[in-house]
Amino acid sequence: MGEAADISPREAEVLELVGDHLSNAEIGARLYISVRTVETHVSSLLRKLDVPDRRALARCATERARPDRQRPAPALPRRLTSFIGREGERATLTAMLKEHRQVTAVGPGGVGKTRLALAVAAAAAEEFADGVWFVDLVPVSDPGMIATAVAEALGLGEQLGHDMAESVAAALADRHALLVLDNCEQVVDGAALFLERLLAACPRVAVLVTSRSRLMVPFERVYPVPPLSLSLPLSPSLSPSSADDGDEDSEGGDGGDTGEGSAAGGSDAVALFIDRATSVGRPLDPAQHDQVAEICARLDGMALAIELAAARYATLGLDGITAALAHPLRMLTGGSRAEDRHRSVRAALDWSHDLLDPADRALLRRVSVFVTPFTAPAAAEVTGLDAATVVDGLARLAEQSLLAVTFAPDGTRYRALETLRQYGSDRLTEAGELHDTQARHLHWCLARSAELAAPRADWRARFDQAADELRAALAWAESRTEQRADAHRLARAMAELAFTRHLIAESQQRYEQAAALASTPADAASMFRHAAAAAACRLHGDDMHRLNRAAADVARRAGDTAAAARDLAAAASNAYRFSSKFVTRLPPEEADALITAARELAGADPSARAAVALAEAGRALTHAIGATHPPGTGTGTGTGTSDAADASEEATHAASRPSRPGSPGRPGGPTVQEAIASAERAVELAHLEKDPLAESAALDTLAGALSWAGDAFAAAATARRRVELLSSAPDVPVGPAGTHELIEALGEATEAALGVGDLPGARRWARRLAEHPQLAEVGHRATGWLLVADTLAGDAEQALITGLRFRDAWQRAGSPARAVLGPPAAAMATIHGLRDDREARRDWSALLAQVDPSPWNTHGYGAVFDAIHMLHQGRPEAALERTAPEPGQVRQWTTWIWLHWYVALRAEASVLAGDPAASARLAQARTSVVGNPVATALVERAAALLDADMERLVATASAFDAAGCRYQSARTLTLAGGEHAARGARALTDLGLAPMTIR
Repeated sequence: MGEAADISPREAEVLELVGDHLSNAEIGARLYISVRTVETHVSSLLRKLDVPDRRALARCATERARPDRQRPAPALPRRLTSFIGREGERATLTAMLKEHRQVTAVGPGGVGKTRLALAVAAAAAEEFADGVWFVDLVPVSDPGMIATAVAEALGLGEQLGHDMAESVAAALADRHALLVLDNCEQVVDGAALFLERLLAACPRVAVLVTSRSRLMVPFERVYPVPPLSLSLPLSPSLSPSSADDGDEDSEGGDGGDTGEGSAAGGSDAVALFIDRATSVGRPLDPAQHDQVAEICARLDGMALAIELAAARYATLGLDGITAALAHPLRMLTGGSRAEDRHRSVRAALDWSHDLLDPADRALLRRVSVFVTPFTAPAAAEVTGLDAATVVDGLARLAEQSLLAVTFAPDGTRYRALETLRQYGSDRLTEAGELHDTQARHLHWCLARSAELAAPRADWRARFDQAADELRAALAWAESRTEQRADAHRLARAMAELAFTRHLIAESQQRYEQAAALASTPADAASMFRHAAAAAACRLHGDDMHRLNRAAADVARRAGDTAAAARDLAAAASNAYRFSSKFVTRLPPEEADALITAARELAGADPSARAAVALAEAGRALTHAIGATHPPGTGTGTGTGTSDAADASEEATHAASRPSRPGSPGRPGGPTVQEAIASAERAVELAHLEKDPLAESAALDTLAGALSWAGDAFAAAATARRRVELLSSAPDVPVGPAGTHELIEALGEATEAALGVGDLPGARRWARRLAEHPQLAEVGHRATGWLLVADTLAGDAEQALITGLRFRDAWQRAGSPARAVLGPPAAAMATIHGLRDDREARRDWSALLAQVDPSPWNTHGYGAVFDAIHMLHQGRPEAALERTAPEPGQVRQWTTWIWLHWYVALRAEASVLAGDPAASARLAQARTSVVGNPVATALVERAAALLDADMERLVATASAFDAAGCRYQSARTLTLAGGEHAARGARALTDLGLAPMTIR
């Protein structure tokens, strides 16, 4: 293992954060480096510290951080035993990996598939620029969790809007990497489906699978792993069938290059026995090698069986082992060779088991319920044996190679190899103890889940250590009627824990599982509501709607009409608020029917009436916007974290529908004022009910209605009120619903603050959004509005840093084309333009054209950012042409954020270009921007330039400084000329920007 001197300072930082169980995206955001750079450091650390996977690397980080550590300690013990021989097998498997993208090493349990795969992967590491990654699938029993196991090994998190398999595929799309999926046999079908999707999306990824059976997919190449070679001269005592096995097996692998192999006459099997026996007893004389060969041949060269036999050498000697094996192996006659080898391992296990005392036998079979490494106290609790018996018994089992031992800062842990664990499980069933032991294991898992509910500094590590155990217990319990109540409790706990760990898809799955296991309709409905909120966090509107309806159905069957009304109203209002999260749009007549049904069920219940009022407000706003908005042009009240930020697309959808009685296209249809009134009523009712989430939802719709009515400042105040409510109210849930509302509220508050020139507020909300842990894997969504705010403020250094995370995350997400990504791309193009970095500006401009070719770019934010850049370059005529349309002509693309910026910059361009209409445009702008400190200062600066009033001109610099807009302050000084120009030039340099061009 590498010493501390081999690790660079940056690698040490990465290692520490891996120890905190952060994903690569979270590490990149913390250290301001790209995810690809993090991956490179992690791969280097795995190699330098000689550990197989990310979990081991995390344990290494924990060990290195111990205050009592006197010298660099191993991250994890090296492979507990050396790898012997198999030169031929390694060469063959390596060659297959070079020719084929998916190779499966198949063979019976105990033949040595895992060790061979690890050796091949280690040797192939240099061939894969983006690393070799080991994924242990032993604890995975649910095929749907394969992608989660792979993601954990790779340090990936779930990307919102994608399931984990899609997130993994997106992250590996352009990577040249090797995945080793170990022990796939219990999830063969799921592994085949996962790999088919992965390999189709990731053309440079190769996969090495180990399994007892092939995956049965067309792209698979199978390598049957042979037993260890038996190439010694045969003893006369060996049976003909054993001799044939030895001859064939020697062709499958050549151990002659190892010292042990040479000493053993070229037999890998003998070399393995000698190595293991020597480690537990006295060395063997060369004269004994023939006897060793006979033992190995009786065991068919099966690696696990040989290791178990060698572990008894110190107490039985070779004669004792030979005699002990003679009787059990008489069964190995007839049948296929594969069956013989399987029975060889079973017989060796039977023999090892029979040599144990009764207490140790009970311990071995009962600890088989653990699917991950366990401690002695855990074993005592689950096996039902006293602690002293367990401690002593575990030590004896480890001495006999029946358990593997690892040492970590949190204590010694034990684990049975999968073949041994399955053997123990069979014995547990034969003893009639399976149900009772599994029940104790379930109760132990429930206790662990309760402990995990309490936050601690090492929470992530503790959850990751326990998660597979909890999943296994839940898989066993959910199908047993007598365990239904406990299974419900564990499913609910897992849903909450998974959400905290940002495994949102699993959280939704567990909430739905808890609903199915609930004993009362009220509990089931509650779980469906939580599942709906988790679906909303994932941007899966169709799931959200389905689950809202499921909650309503359960509540209605139980006779809880008020709850059913709330759920039906939520289904309608969410369809209006988050329409872009839907794959299939909710037909308007269905939304109307939901609202009608909700109103009928609500009765006089205040909370149900509040929910209905919110749905009616959403409908009214959608219709009001559609009444004044041309079809297909879009509107804008969405938040920066959802696809609705392209602007409330529901309005576009509504506008494209034919008019019907009472619709906005006819007299008497809802107006925006009616929408405001409905939203205010929903806010009031929710506030009276002291329901902060319902109040937040109503405030969201109210802000949109106020914005569309043209009252930007009331909209901004409402958005601020919403964030403050969610941030300060003590009874705001911290689960999916509360998280979803807060993320949406932060985006809305940021946008609204930008619209009224509150740059400090916008940057404050945007920074909270960028740092929200739920958005760590979607940095392009998290940082978009922070990029915009930093650019408008003129903070080039911060914008460049944030831009790195934005672009890196956008590329990892598959470079999606979403209008919500347009403003940050335009901001980055502008920053590079202000820095006179033409190549970078062209690059970002191309990205902008890719993500958003819509009118929002052409007439909205795109015109604003282009005008800023053109004015900096001294091209006011170009800026004037870019903003030529009258504000009323582009209202649908400037309402909410960009209107004030548009009219103010248009006025300045008119003045600097000498446009005859400059005075009129100044007057129009001055009226429009009242109350916006930045836009007002822009207009006043333009007026001072028109009037050649130097004093008024310079005074605007202070106004810009007060508004947090340092770039415009520096621009003012430069425009003022004379002694002020030098100060302005220095200020631009301090901001990292190029000098302005003055005409």
